[in-house]
Amino acid sequence: MKRLTILAILLTTCICTWAQPRLREPEMYVGLHGGAIASMGMFTPQVVGTKALMGTVLLSGEGGFVFRYAGHKCCGFQLELNYMQRGWRENTDDNATEEAHYTRRLDYIEMPFLAHIFFGKKMCRGFFNLGPQIGYCIHESESGTKHPTQQAQYEELENKFDWGLTAGLGLLVRTHKVGVFQLEARFSYSLGDYFSNRKTDYFSRSNPITLSINLGYLWEIKRKK
Repeated sequence: MKRLTILAILLTTCICTWAQPRLREPEMYVGLHGGAIASMGMFTPQVVGTKALMGTVLLSGEGGFVFRYAGHKCCGFQLELNYMQRGWRENTDDNATEEAHYTRRLDYIEMPFLAHIFFGKKMCRGFFNLGPQIGYCIHESESGTKHPTQQAQYEELENKFDWGLTAGLGLLVRTHKVGVFQLEARFSYSLGDYFSNRKTDYFSRSNPITLSINLGYLWEIKRKK
């Protein structure tokens, strides 16, 4: 039910944005963005040593390519192709030493399909991105000490394909000669699970959530007159 509600909100948002009047001159941009990401694994039943939020956060990086098209007043769409590092970090002992930590790092190629809603003047705009994303895990690695009694989260990833919802809020500044710079904070909630969640499996839930801050550089593709 939760997943259907999220998808319904997303569909309604996209329909409302496309109901806006069209721009006299559509805007088209391409560019790059990158930044830092904090990732956390949400497990049910809970993984030992991850009760505190900061005990499960893994700090890593992300970046990729951006294509943006705005053909309507205040809205458009944005496509991305990103590399993103996810995973989690857990305490495997009561001691707070570095040797008592286990880290699981998962590298993804992701494609967000976003509605881009903007407001303000052309030289300086605030914007909001919302939409679905799909991804595929291309590499996984681990380090540190594993917990001696709980082992289910150390198995090889069973579901490499991932899908979910992402939303971002940012600020864009346009310059006359060197392009467009933007800063965005983004939250992503995965609707897929790391591990199988059948009734006979250990985890009923094993999905990631991420929070990222990235800086982007775009340039406008102008039509020839």
